[in-house]
Amino acid sequence: MKKTFQLNLPNKNYDRAVDSAKYEIRQYIKREKRKPLPEGVDFWEFDCKFGVDVASAEVIAFSQITALVDEAAKNTLEAFYIEILSKPGHKKTKSEDESSETSE
Repeated sequence: MKKTFQLNLPNKNYDRAVDSAKYEIRQYIKREKRKPLPEGVDFWEFDCKFGVDVASAEVIAFSQITALVDEAAKNTLEAFYIEILSKPGHKKTKSEDESSETSE
């Protein structure tokens, strides 16, 4: 999903437009998670970007999406851009976690 959400719509309350954007984002994530996993993949992982527009979008953590949409609403932005791309995720075993900690 690569989309710019307009929040100042002529026939829609601002808060309802924000709720509508959150709902659409949640539905996209649910739809992506329901897709069958390729062979050797443990789960779907998401690469996310968020910003006022495409040029200013910065990489964010998946867990920050709702908080950033709420912050955009609090700042009464007219629009925001969000990019969510799914990719195959692999679980790390304990031995991989330990080796990455020792190499740092």
